[in-house]
Amino acid sequence: MNQELFNIGKVINTHGIRGEVKVLRISDFEDRFQPGKKVCLVKDNGENIQLVIEGHRVHKGYDLLQFEGYNNINDVEDFKGHNLKISKDQLTELEENEFYYYEIIGCEVFTIDKQNIGEVKEILSPGANDVWVVKQKKGRDILIPYIKDVVKEVDIDNKKIIIEPMEGLFE
Repeated sequence: MNQELFNIGKVINTHGIRGEVKVLRISDFEDRFQPGKKVCLVKDNGENIQLVIEGHRVHKGYDLLQFEGYNNINDVEDFKGHNLKISKDQLTELEENEFYYYEIIGCEVFTIDKQNIGEVKEILSPGANDVWVVKQKKGRDILIPYIKDVVKEVDIDNKKIIIEPMEGLFE
């Protein structure tokens, strides 16, 4: 399968003895783990296992998933530490001014007066809005809130973001 795959979570442990796995979600779509949805477990050795979600619940901030045909802890023990991914055609359509993390990570960030700040290396989702972590060429990372007052333009095609820094951003 030579198709581009997108990370939606990581299996961090088993849960109980009936084949449930504990997943750290890397997707902000609530419907991503609905029963009947297909996901791909990608192992470090390149092996892909196609899975169908049979059950989903949230427990202590983690998603617990049960897969069709995997009803015992021994069936899912070696899933630990591996990523769950979906194909491009499974991605959800986004509204205007909404972006996938993979589209933002790697973009160069510039101020409105064309000063290069650095590159987005990760995205945090602590609460009301996402925070983009920008790695500078020198110095510490800068945290940029994804809000209208700060992020003025996002050009995915050219991997370029224009911001208007708020007071104290570079301190």
